[in-house]
Amino acid sequence: MKAIPRKYSTDARDRKQAVILDLETFQRMESIIEDYGLAKFMEEGEPDEILSVHEARKYYKTLKQD
Repeated sequence: MKAIPRKYSTDARDRKQAVILDLETFQRMESIIEDYGLAKFMEEGEPDEILSVHEARKYYKTLKQD
């Protein structure tokens, strides 16, 4: 795993208060977190109904009419 480049913001006593990341790293981290959350949401959802080819075509035609 690649180390995350970061800098720290400190208070008057030199205690770390915040982390500063470059924008590209932040966006990659944000994307990974969103993908993980979406995957968990999809796993927890109800299983999809499986349609036969005939049922799928019939359903698809109703969507085209709307």
